[in-house]
Amino acid sequence: MNERTPIRIGIIGAAGYTAGELLRIVVQHPAARIVFAQSASHAGEPVSSAHADLLGETDLHFCDEALPFLSNSETCPDVLFLCSGHGKSKDFVHNLPESYQGAIIDLSNDFRLEADAEGFVYGLPEAFRSRIQGAKHIANPGCFATCIELALLPMARADRLPEIHVTGITGSTGAGQAPSATTHFSWRDNNLSIYKAFTHQHLGEIGEVLHLLAPSWKGAINFVPVRGNFTRGILASVYFDCGLTEEAAVALYKDYYAAEPFVHVIETNPDMKMVVNTNKCVLHVRKYGDKLHVISVIDNLVKGASGQAVQNMNLVFGLPEDTGLHLKGTRF
Repeated sequence: MNERTPIRIGIIGAAGYTAGELLRIVVQHPAARIVFAQSASHAGEPVSSAHADLLGETDLHFCDEALPFLSNSETCPDVLFLCSGHGKSKDFVHNLPESYQGAIIDLSNDFRLEADAEGFVYGLPEAFRSRIQGAKHIANPGCFATCIELALLPMARADRLPEIHVTGITGSTGAGQAPSATTHFSWRDNNLSIYKAFTHQHLGEIGEVLHLLAPSWKGAINFVPVRGNFTRGILASVYFDCGLTEEAAVALYKDYYAAEPFVHVIETNPDMKMVVNTNKCVLHVRKYGDKLHVISVIDNLVKGASGQAVQNMNLVFGLPEDTGLHLKGTRF
């Protein structure tokens, strides 16, 4: 794409949390234009009716159906972002008109696993950048998966992965917009709880990524997720046996991520406010006895979802990877 021909974007399921974050990013993207934002439940309403912070930023209205836009050469998007939620993306893709030849970036878990991929490429740029650049169908990684994988990629590439232990805490937006007993403010506020211990849905994709980079790895991932009493952000505490010295391990991480625009290996103990509202991942690596401890923090809605999706779009369309992703964090 050139500067005078913006990338045309269509969003399916545009009223939820990840779609709202995507809209906030792409409405300011210098090389993109939103053609339509589909939401059956909000059809005809202004986008700001669901995403109030976009008031004055766009006059876009939700549409009921995508087909009229897909059938018109002047409005057919160059890329479709699928934000409808898990289990719905496959049905949508299978019912796309054959004439649609644009890119697809799916933010659900429908195409992430190898057995379900149907030609979709796993969209973790820090591991699979060259594959993403040559692909048209991208399966955007899960939020916890992104945070944990980024904590382990250097060790996987060096084939030094043993059994892995993870405790991770996530904000309430990670559960999606639909209300439930465990997302209600009165329950979540001043409260913590463990959920899906050792059985979290992102374990499958994490395991596949690690096996791709380290085929000989036969370890396990022991993952205990925690519901946090805040809205957004993930902090993962990852540790495992490691024969490297701390100096060598830190050097391994810094070398792996030296050219990455969004991953930063720092000397100080990180916190989530360093990354909230940004596409950054911050890592902290320390050795305690025989254990290497890696802290990884991201914003679950940005680097863990919509920001990474835009990062993948930039790669697919040959743009600088950080285009539109110089986002202002919220420190206070």
